[in-house]
Amino acid sequence: MAEDQPSPSVQASHTTKPSSVPSEEYDKKCIFCRIVNNEMGTELLHSDGDISCFKDIKPGAPHHYLVVPTKHIGNCKSLNQEHVPLVKQMVDVGKDVLQKNNVTDLTDVRFGFHWPPFCSVTHLHLHVLAPVSQMGFMSRLIYRLNSYWFVTADQLIELLSSKGETN
Repeated sequence: MAEDQPSPSVQASHTTKPSSVPSEEYDKKCIFCRIVNNEMGTELLHSDGDISCFKDIKPGAPHHYLVVPTKHIGNCKSLNQEHVPLVKQMVDVGKDVLQKNNVTDLTDVRFGFHWPPFCSVTHLHLHVLAPVSQMGFMSRLIYRLNSYWFVTADQLIELLSSKGETN
């Protein structure tokens, strides 16, 4: 738990390394990095070494969660085929959190990512929304299927999988 994690000042020291450090590090300026490192007082609904989940501060549905990698990874455009297992793991965590919160109808849910430049935070994050049938007009627009600003997790997995086949 929290006792086993290095203090925030130790984690923040990663950002002082030269710019050649991979983007998959802690970024002290990133709000999601700070949340998963327990610096913001946000309740984590799930947290392990790889993935964390918390409630969205501007919910678009009665259940609206964000699932993020613990390490800082840019937006979905920065991903490649090797990230497919991570995206699948994020979806699995989203499903688990929904079920723990008594959402049993997984046919009335939406899992997806905003496509750059339509990302408010440049730390990879999966939106988990349920029930979709109770989303308001603006939420249906913001998290719209088949739009150029929002892609489902399945669409992203398919895109990333095809990237490897064409290389």
